[in-house]
Amino acid sequence: MGYARNDGELRCDGVSLVETAERFGTPLYIYDAATMLEAFTAYEQAFSGIPHRICYALKANASGALLRLLAARGAGADIVSGMELLAALRAGFPPDRIVFAGVGKTDDELEQAVRTGVAHVNAESEEEIERLAAVGARLGRPIRISLRVNPDIDARSHPYISTGLKENKFGVDIAVAPEILRRFHRRPGVEVVGLQCHIGSQILDLRPLAEAARALAALSRLLLAEGFPLETVDLGGGLGVDYEGRGAPSPTEFAAAVRPAVEGLPLRLLLEPGRSLVAPAGVLLTRVLYLKRNGDKRFVIVDAGMNDLLRPALYQAHHRIEPVRPRPGPGLVADIVGPVCESGDFLARAREVPPLEPGDLLAVRDVGAYCFVMASNYNMRPRAAEALIEEGAVRLIRRRETFDDLVRNEVS
Repeated sequence: MGYARNDGELRCDGVSLVETAERFGTPLYIYDAATMLEAFTAYEQAFSGIPHRICYALKANASGALLRLLAARGAGADIVSGMELLAALRAGFPPDRIVFAGVGKTDDELEQAVRTGVAHVNAESEEEIERLAAVGARLGRPIRISLRVNPDIDARSHPYISTGLKENKFGVDIAVAPEILRRFHRRPGVEVVGLQCHIGSQILDLRPLAEAARALAALSRLLLAEGFPLETVDLGGGLGVDYEGRGAPSPTEFAAAVRPAVEGLPLRLLLEPGRSLVAPAGVLLTRVLYLKRNGDKRFVIVDAGMNDLLRPALYQAHHRIEPVRPRPGPGLVADIVGPVCESGDFLARAREVPPLEPGDLLAVRDVGAYCFVMASNYNMRPRAAEALIEEGAVRLIRRRETFDDLVRNEVS
């Protein structure tokens, strides 16, 4: 069912968000299991007929309850740190379904990956391959690697989340990739098993993804002809979601765009979606504290701030915000701001909203990805609680932090 209105009140799978907020308090993150799993199934169905694996990007949302649901459905995991590796294993992802990415892996993390037996490590540079070879030789176990290549393709998304241009820190120039890999062909300590690229996040135009698929497929064919034992071709993630009601591509459209390039390759296609799996599944419930006017400017002050939801301040990101129980009457245009001591603490600016009063409950939509995972304790504010709605019932999956949690790691 997902999120829908019943007699005017926003509910999820029949569960009252008002009662849920009263039970667990606010700010509160809520996730709908059905919405997330439907999105995963859409990817699986779209790429049926091609050997593939959908590796969920933990960086989008690493809450254990969500990870366990995806692991149980047969998803793989895309991780970018040693702690994410532990979280994936704890949730039940088999090591051979885990790919280890990230531009700054430490020796300890590389050893952890080898000892765990992950599917492969996405190497970001020739220097990293050298380090991987040394670690593999020291442990007597060759490290399976996939080289991340940079095809210099503009993802046409926000500059902070565009990762496929030459000036970005990620990957190696696709033009020099063959030369780099030839130097490591049959080198002790490493085994080259794939190619990977990831041109950016929140991609709403499929043309850059199709272009990247063609470039990656062409390089794969060249290396296969040279005898490299490739097993995978990895297009990364990046499929955007509809934050503003303008529409977004579906997994079916994504598959149609990239299938011509990769179909017929004797390789498994890997995809690393994160945002498009979990963003629409989440809402952040926040309560109105005050209404305020400064000159001609109007403010709605709520109990969730940039420490709970950083994306608007960091990316000028748009999230729909709506009352859970709307009031009748004329609306207003206001900044919706939090309690944090920063002028950049806002959830929305110059937003037209229905009439509001202190105590009203607001739902911030599409917050399942890159929201709770970016939360902080700035102003010594505890991180919000999280709840999961599954089969018409709601349960707490992470309690709200307490003062004791905030000072637990202090050493006197």
